[in-house]
Amino acid sequence: MDANDERFMLEALDAARCAGEHGDVPVGCVLVENGEVIAVAENRREVDRDPTAHAEVVALRQAASTRERWRMDGVTAYITLEPCVMCAGALLNARVARVVIAASDEKAGAVGSRYNLLSDPRLLHECSLTYDVLAEESAALLRAFFVERRVEQELAE
Repeated sequence: MDANDERFMLEALDAARCAGEHGDVPVGCVLVENGEVIAVAENRREVDRDPTAHAEVVALRQAASTRERWRMDGVTAYITLEPCVMCAGALLNARVARVVIAASDEKAGAVGSRYNLLSDPRLLHECSLTYDVLAEESAALLRAFFVERRVEQELAE
């Protein structure tokens, strides 16, 4: 684990909280290059009405636009929930160097739980991976979000 992993994951957790505030699953992503944040994003599927607006994809789009290039060589992604297949594919295709993950996703995780896309030697690129950085904080945020959702659904019925 890098000395700054918790610091940047805390920023990703702040982004995740923003997602929850606008009704999206609370997932955040921070992209860092040479110790500097180059993009911060949260899930925006509900707000943008876009099925691809996951935190990782939104952050990669921001960084690519700002940097005026799609390659993310030397970039570390801090993500509060293990990426799904789509997001793992985006990180892989962007050539992100390192991925730091807070909570695992046993149902849809594509970076160790269900699949291992970012460490499959048959694919174009492999990422360095770090797991469980502030995992409990991220898991607690997700649990609280889904408990609140269930209560809202019960009240609506």
